[in-house]
Amino acid sequence: MSQSINPLSMLASTPTAGKSGDKAQSGNWFEAMAEAWGEVLDQQAGKIESLAGQISGGDDQPATVTQLTAESLKMGFLSNSSHTALSSVGSALETMARKQ
Repeated sequence: MSQSINPLSMLASTPTAGKSGDKAQSGNWFEAMAEAWGEVLDQQAGKIESLAGQISGGDDQPATVTQLTAESLKMGFLSNSSHTALSSVGSALETMARKQ
């Protein structure tokens, strides 16, 4: 009896290799996805910190406060989206692993 190979499980555990910037990457695509979400969230946090610094430095104009509010809401959206994406993919991988 031959054993079947599940291409999805092979894809889930496929290692990634390459270089992104100065940081060498290794691991699988799920880890790469999590790192990409982390980088986006870090960039958004940087924008929020910058605007908060402007406001605490005396630039408390309504436009700046509104921009900070918008960037904060965007951070919430990105955070929820990353959580949903990672949870969904993780759950799918778990289901695949159980069906092996």
